[in-house]
Amino acid sequence: MAKLPDFEALAIFAKVVELRSFAGAASELTMSKATVSKAVTRLEERLGARLFNRTSRRLALTDAGHKLADRATRLLADGEAAENEALAQSVAPRGLVRLAVPMTFGIKAVAPLLPEFFEAYPEVSVDLHLSDATVDLIGEGFDMAVRIARLPDSSLIARRLFTMPRFTVAAPSYLKKHGRPTHPMHLAEHKCFAYAYMSTPNVWHYTNSAGEQASVRPGGQLRVNNGEAVMPSLVAGLGIAELPEFIVGEAISSGAVEVILKDWKQAEGAVHLVTPPGGPRPARVEALGDFLAAKLPGTCKRRPKKAGKTN
Repeated sequence: MAKLPDFEALAIFAKVVELRSFAGAASELTMSKATVSKAVTRLEERLGARLFNRTSRRLALTDAGHKLADRATRLLADGEAAENEALAQSVAPRGLVRLAVPMTFGIKAVAPLLPEFFEAYPEVSVDLHLSDATVDLIGEGFDMAVRIARLPDSSLIARRLFTMPRFTVAAPSYLKKHGRPTHPMHLAEHKCFAYAYMSTPNVWHYTNSAGEQASVRPGGQLRVNNGEAVMPSLVAGLGIAELPEFIVGEAISSGAVEVILKDWKQAEGAVHLVTPPGGPRPARVEALGDFLAAKLPGTCKRRPKKAGKTN
């Protein structure tokens, strides 16, 4: 395998050419004169040609030095420009942020916030990836993800924003026809809808205030990979579902569904902003992360059910 070009030596050579002085280049580059001289010598040995004719009074380029000088100077200028551009992006919010968000949460909570973000940061653009599947942030090149779960230990950096309650719910018509379960184990006798991306999709775990635990394997006619897809069948009274507040909160508030097993709780997840490990993040990523952390809490909270007339 061929060696990479000696970019450092080429850049040092270009600076010596610009200043016509080893001492001047060393001063500008905050290096010792010996380091500069060794870099040029290293480059000459690599190329098999002398680049300077050195005398006690003047420094003159050889024919080989002249031929290399223009390219080395352009290389140095391109490198400085690339660094300056990257530095500008790390200081001022500018450029593209790739953000992965669960589909329904992204549509209901994140997307409505983006117009305000774009007004505040007109030079930042967002690639919004909507999927309930857990993406590989590093492997797929994402800057950030929103995850709603109890996160496993990993090298990813997680910023916890707020808790996300989960509710076991059914339509009043279902409860009227099939009865209201009062213990989690009763769910085994009912039709239940399964969500594929729960941490344990085939088992629902419950705990009551006394610390008693119960686990049940619900069964039913529908299994989905997006929680919103459960809602039509749920509201139609065809089964029981266990869903997070951002999906089912409005239906609870409107009375379309009712919370059951109120004396039993499933472990609450939380909404997190997750970023890959590593050094300082670009300003555009920090800007979007801080914006979402400030704006997302409360966006999916259900409103209290309005009191209606009673007969």
